Amino acid sequence: MAKVLCVLYDDPIDGYPPAYARDGVPQIERYHDGQSTPTPAGLGFQPGELVGCVSGELGLREFLEGAGHQLVVTSDKDGPDSVFERELPDTDVVISQPFWPAYLTAERIAKAPKLKLALTAGIGSDHVDLQAAIAHGLTVAEVTYSNSISVAEHVVMMILALVRNYIPSYQWVIDGGWNIADCVSRSYDLEGMQVGTVAAGRIGSAVLRRLAPFEVGLHYTDRHRLPAEVEQELGLTFHPDAQSLVKVCDVVTINAPLHPETENLFDAEMLARMKRGAYLINTARGKICDRDAVAAACASGQLAGYAGDVWFPQPPPREHPWRSMPHHGMTPHTSGTSLSAQARYAAGAREILECFFDGHPIREEYLIVDGGKLAGAGAHSYSEGNATGGSEEAARFTAD
Repeated sequence: MAKVLCVLYDDPIDGYPPAYARDGVPQIERYHDGQSTPTPAGLGFQPGELVGCVSGELGLREFLEGAGHQLVVTSDKDGPDSVFERELPDTDVVISQPFWPAYLTAERIAKAPKLKLALTAGIGSDHVDLQAAIAHGLTVAEVTYSNSISVAEHVVMMILALVRNYIPSYQWVIDGGWNIADCVSRSYDLEGMQVGTVAAGRIGSAVLRRLAPFEVGLHYTDRHRLPAEVEQELGLTFHPDAQSLVKVCDVVTINAPLHPETENLFDAEMLARMKRGAYLINTARGKICDRDAVAAACASGQLAGYAGDVWFPQPPPREHPWRSMPHHGMTPHTSGTSLSAQARYAAGAREILECFFDGHPIREEYLIVDGGKLAGAGAHSYSEGNATGGSEEAARFTAD
């Protein structure tokens, strides 16, 4: 019997289950590059249901308990007295999400001698100390591509919301006003602007494809240059690094994984390189941006706006400056956990568990760390090291 410790975000305030706006979600069998969507032997939920919260349990309870395993599900993840901390020492498998990450620091990994698998229900495993996982022989896996398009759609939405000044205009309506001049005094057309992505993997490439019809100039930088035919098809300009890209772009979107090479990439110096009045979108990871430098740039007007749904730590303390800085379009980390995305990442989590318990190989594209080294998607996208430092600050969200 194995113990599976699953950390998920809280249920809706008004209780679970909620009433759903639609009766289901479209079925998708393959992604843009031909990779098949998750193929578990079964599902413990109906696609379109809310399974990413505590009561949803990713639809795993019947499957795991039916096989004789123990499942513990909690949202209490931060601090020495949390359920996560108490249950971890005899746990075999930890499941967490990027949206409500259970930070698996080196200290926590050292307290869990039975731990064999750290599974991310979603994409992005930077909440695991990958260097410690390598040292302890853990397998780290995530459901690659499961919510990449979900995030790409969120990026496009946030670009338009900032450039067209949507959020303040909406607020005038809520407040009973009709202040057109106030609404349009910061509103522009996206058409003709230069838009660039830092990283052009699955998410970044999907953003570029979705923005091409807007008749904008498209730019990208990535450690892996795209094929020439893709550059020609989309009219892309390649830049060797982020420093050269940001100089020419009116809109910059960050779509890179967090690891030591990208941590704090957008600091005060990088922001100063950007055009005055540029927009910065970050649905990648909060720690890629310097928290205080971004707030200062929004206040000074160096940035015309900053939008994203990623913070560090998660959840962020109540006094986090991104909550109150001017001209922001922040959301909680929701871009990759739409009900459509949940159907895929929950199915992928079950597929990975089925392989793990049956002794079958986990899909190469799902692997981040395996056999004492970066593997699969991890070898392509990450560098060795640790990006979890400072995560203990998340406990202040509930302590304040």
